[in-house]
Amino acid sequence: MATKKLYDDMPYETTFDAEVLSCEKKDDSTYLLILDRTLFFPEEGGQTPDTGVLRMTTDHGDKVAYIKDVQIDKKDTITHYSDTAFAPGDKVSGEIEWMHRYTNMQCHTGEHIISGIIHRLYGYDNTGFHLSENIVTMDYNGPIEDSDIAEIEWIANEAVINNVPVNCSYPDSDTLKTLPYRSKKELDGPIRIVEIPGVDICACCAPHVRSTGEVGMIKILSADSYKGGMRLSILCGFRALEDYGDKHSLILSLGQRLSANRDTLEDAVIAKDDEIFSLKGRILTLEELLLKKEAECIPPGEKNPCLFTEGLSNITVRNGVNSLTKTHPGYCAVFNGNDTEGYSYIIGSANKDCREMLSHLKTKFDIKGGGSPDMIQGRLLANGSDIKSVFQAF
Repeated sequence: MATKKLYDDMPYETTFDAEVLSCEKKDDSTYLLILDRTLFFPEEGGQTPDTGVLRMTTDHGDKVAYIKDVQIDKKDTITHYSDTAFAPGDKVSGEIEWMHRYTNMQCHTGEHIISGIIHRLYGYDNTGFHLSENIVTMDYNGPIEDSDIAEIEWIANEAVINNVPVNCSYPDSDTLKTLPYRSKKELDGPIRIVEIPGVDICACCAPHVRSTGEVGMIKILSADSYKGGMRLSILCGFRALEDYGDKHSLILSLGQRLSANRDTLEDAVIAKDDEIFSLKGRILTLEELLLKKEAECIPPGEKNPCLFTEGLSNITVRNGVNSLTKTHPGYCAVFNGNDTEGYSYIIGSANKDCREMLSHLKTKFDIKGGGSPDMIQGRLLANGSDIKSVFQAF
C-alpha cells in the first residue's frame, strides 16, 4: 500500500498524526514501521532521509521512538526504521528534525539552480547527485573551464537575490508532454515537477523551499574532472554559513600563530614554508655529518659493518649505507630506532645478495622488508645487541 506523502504538500510542517499499519522486527534494536501517512522524507533521489521521533500516549506515559532511517520501495510504501516497536492500529504523532529538513531543502533547491544554469549555458545533464549532512555533489556530462565556475556561482546567487518562487506540482500527462523538464531517468506514474521560473524545470521528489531567496548563499567549494565531465561540490544557506564560520575561525587561528592578518597570511605561510625547507636542508647536512663520524669509527675492511642510530631521515640512512658499501666488504647496514619501539633498517652490499641476509634475519627475528640484491629495507623488533651479533656472525 502506498504511503500518503504529506511532505509533498506540506514541506514546512514538522508534526503529523498517523496510524501504524504494520511493524516488523528487523533485529534486536530496529523495527520496521509502515504508517498510513508520513512527513518523513525517505532516502530518495540522492538525498538523505529525514530523522525525528514518533510518540504515542499510553496509560503509563508517552512512548517515544527515534526514527533513524526512512526508505521507500517501488510501490511508494515508506518504511520507518524505529528503535521501538508499535502495534498495528496504534495512533502515533510524528515530529521531524526541522533543521535537518530545512537545510536539505536549501541545498537541494540550490542544486536545481546550479544544474538549471549549467543546462542552459552548456546543455549538460546532471548525471549524479548526492546530498549528505556535510556536502552536496553534482555530476555533469561535460567539461567546464575553471574560469567559468565563478561565473556560474555568480549567476546562481543572482537567482537567489531575485527571490523567484519555487513551484512544485504534478502536471497531467498532456501538460507533461509540453514541458522541457530535466530528468536523470525514465519515470513511470505521476511525475512531480519542480519549476523555478527562468532558472530550471526538473522532475524531483524532494521537498524544496518556497522561493529562491530562502536558499541563502550558494558556494561552489570544488570543481573536479570526473568520468569525462565535472563533479561540483556546493553548500547553501545555513550549511554554507557554518562552513564559512569554520574557515574564518581557522584563518584567525592561523593568523595568530603566524602573527599575520588575512591580507598577509598567505605571505606568512610561504615564508614559513621557505624557513622549514631551509631548516630541513640543514638538518640533513648535520645528520649526514653525524653518521659519517660514526662510520669513521668502524675499522677499514671490517666485514658486515652495522651502525645503530635514532631519529635520522630515511634519505640520510640510505646515503650512509651507500657510503659504507664503498669502503667495506659484505653487508653494510644502518639500524634506525631503539630496542623498545623497534628499528627501521637499510642494508646494502657491493658484492653480496642482500636478499640472502634478509632470509637469514627472518629465521632469527620478527622482521618485515624486501628489496633487490643490492639493497633491502624494512622494520624489525629486537634488541640491538642481538641484531649486531647475528648480523656480524653471518
